[in-house]
Amino acid sequence: MNAAGTAIRPAMDSVTPRPRDEGELLERVKARDIDAFERLYRIYQPRLARFLSNLVRRPQLVEEVLDDTMMVVWQTAESFRGTSKLSTWVFAIAYRKALKARARWPDPVEDMQHDRRISNDPAPDAELERSRIRNALVEAMADLSPEQRAVVDLTYFHGLGYRDIAEILGCPVDTVKTRMFHARRRLKRALSGTLADWL
Repeated sequence: MNAAGTAIRPAMDSVTPRPRDEGELLERVKARDIDAFERLYRIYQPRLARFLSNLVRRPQLVEEVLDDTMMVVWQTAESFRGTSKLSTWVFAIAYRKALKARARWPDPVEDMQHDRRISNDPAPDAELERSRIRNALVEAMADLSPEQRAVVDLTYFHGLGYRDIAEILGCPVDTVKTRMFHARRRLKRALSGTLADWL
């Protein structure tokens, strides 16, 4: 209560949303409301991160699996019929994604012969060259539009194909190809010599 005798309510962000609130957000997500999706993501991010940390036990995979989970929520929100709690549905998706991630990236096994084996790691000068190319590309990308930057980033730094990128960005594959075409032309002008040829 404040001095005027009115009850003081805590800020919305400090209150754990009730299931009904989450359901309302999902209904807006079904209508492709990106703001509602971002709120739902913020609600589930800490809970899923704890859950996934115990499953995949590899910190670098937790964020990837979490994002994959929420991407499925965004893409398949219409399929949720309310026969279970929303959290049950989301955590079931996360569990399946975690199992797939573990199959792709099993827990490392200690290699007893490691010190005796010749390393296949790239030589220091190759690493230096890769770093130089990456830094030059990142600098040149600053002049691209946000849409072009997204396509270049997902292609060169994440190794994704155009179909995957189109799904992520929510646009046709031909649009991705067009953005990459124009981005490459601008990058080739910005970069010189062998770096331009690398594109």
